[in-house]
Amino acid sequence: MNLYDSLPDAAPTVFGEEAVGSFAYDLMTVDVPVGSWISSLEIARDKLACTYFDWLSAVDEPGTGFRVCAHVVSLENRRVRRLLLRTTVPHSAPSLPSAVAVYAGAEWHERETFEMFGITFTDHPHLVHLLLPEEFEGHPLRKDFVLAARVAKAWPGAKEPGEAHDPDAPKRRQMLPPGVPDPNDWGPLKGQLPPAPTRPARTPRAAGAAAREGAPARRTRSVTDGSATQADPTATPEPEAPRPARRTRSVTEGSASQATPPAADAAPAPAAPAPAAPAPAEPSATPDTPAPEPEAPRPARRTRSAGDGSASQAAATPPEPTRRTAPRSADAPWHNPKPAFDEPPTPATPPEATAPEPTTETDPTPTPDPTPDPDNGGDA
Repeated sequence: MNLYDSLPDAAPTVFGEEAVGSFAYDLMTVDVPVGSWISSLEIARDKLACTYFDWLSAVDEPGTGFRVCAHVVSLENRRVRRLLLRTTVPHSAPSLPSAVAVYAGAEWHERETFEMFGITFTDHPHLVHLLLPEEFEGHPLRKDFVLAARVAKAWPGAKEPGEAHDPDAPKRRQMLPPGVPDPNDWGPLKGQLPPAPTRPARTPRAAGAAAREGAPARRTRSVTDGSATQADPTATPEPEAPRPARRTRSVTEGSASQATPPAADAAPAPAAPAPAAPAPAEPSATPDTPAPEPEAPRPARRTRSAGDGSASQAAATPPEPTRRTAPRSADAPWHNPKPAFDEPPTPATPPEATAPEPTTETDPTPTPDPTPDPDNGGDA
C-alpha cells in the first residue's frame, strides 16, 4: 500500500505536526510551514513516489501573503496520484529556499515566480528575469501593481450611453478595474482633470406627514376594509338586522316559491257586508243544483334527474331531427359502382333431357300390317 493512500488524514504524521491535508476536486493538498518546505518536497519524492515535477507558482493573497504552490505527481504502478504542496510567505519578507536541489525542473518556475511576484529563492543557481527585460520595474502579478497602460488608454469595453451618437453628450464616469489608479491621482494627467461628479446623498424617507407636506397620514387598512374613499371612518355603522336562518329543503320538496302557501299566511279578505234577511223561497221547477265536490289532493312531486328534464319538457314530444342529405353529384363514383374487373357471364345450364316413359295403355285403333298375307293372295 502506498503512503499516499493514507492522506489527508495522515498528513501530520507524514509531513509534520503543523501540516494540514485536504482532498477536493480529485486533488490532494497539503499545507506546510516555510521551515518544512524543502523537507516536505523530499518526503513527497522519496516516500510518496512523487517523482514527476509538474509546475511551481504563487498567488498573492491580500492580508495573508504569497502562497507558493508546487504540483508533483506519482506514476507508481501506472496510477496517477497528484499532490499539491503549499506554503505561505509574508509580504514583508518574501523569501523561500530553492527547490532546485530536490526537483531540477523547478529552476525556470522559480525564476518566473521571482520576476512576477518578487519572491526571492535562496540558493538558486541563476535567479534572473526569465520573461521581462532586466530594466523592468515592479512585479506584474502582484495585486498592488499599477497598470500604467490602462491610465493612458481607456479600459476596453462597451461604449457609454451617448458616446456613439453625440460626442458632446454628457457621459457617466467609467468604472476602474482592479489595479488601475485614478487618472487624476496618477499618470501624465495628474491634477489636470476635474473632480468626478458625486451624486447628492439621498435623505431617508420620512414617514407620515413629514414626507409629504399637507398630506394626511396614511392609514393602515386591510383588504376587507377597502379603500378610504369607500368607507366613511366617522360614520357609525347601523346594526344589521339578523338574517333569518336558511331552511333546509330537499330536492323533492322543490323551492319555496313553488310550494303552496298555507291559508293562515294569506292576506285576510275584506269583511263582506252583513247579508239581508233571506226572502221566502219560491218553488222552482228545476232540480236542486248539486254541491261542488271537494278538490282532490295535489300529488307529490316526482323526483326527476337532470337527464330526464322538467315535466313540461317531458310532455312535449321532441321533434325528430331532420336528416341533412348530402348534395348528390352525377359523376360521383359511389352513384354508379362498377367492379374492378369484368367477370365473364355464367352460361345458363340447359335442362337435362329426359327419356320418354313407356306408355302402358293399349291403343284401341289397330295398326295395319304392311306385309301382305300369303293366304289371301295379297288382297286387301
